[in-house]
Amino acid sequence: MAGAASGLFVAALVGTSYAALTTQAFLLLMMLGGAVGFYLGIDTPPLPFDPSNGNGPAKHGGWNSKIDAPELLSAVGTFFAALSAFASVGVIVLRQEPHMTWIGMIMAGWVVGVAMQIIAGTIARVRR
Repeated sequence: MAGAASGLFVAALVGTSYAALTTQAFLLLMMLGGAVGFYLGIDTPPLPFDPSNGNGPAKHGGWNSKIDAPELLSAVGTFFAALSAFASVGVIVLRQEPHMTWIGMIMAGWVVGVAMQIIAGTIARVRR
């Protein structure tokens, strides 16, 4: 629901600025994309614990410091999507009329964020 709501807010802002994107199909597509992205990006399965392949405690008692790509993609994607949704709600509530460049940046940030979430969730599920 949170992903769908953020998709709705971004779609409402973008739809009021770009006349071609004022359709119900666009709203539903944004809501569906947000819901799928939020589910896949937030619920990424972690790497299995296996000390033999370097995923676990190191020989000297420390932890392996390799970055898990799906976790990073998920975190950055969630940040971009949430920031775009927050900006959209702010513009709508404060009744501002930002320049079209800002609207495009909000839309791009949301699309990139949701895409990163979907990719992260897909990678994490395929590697299992």
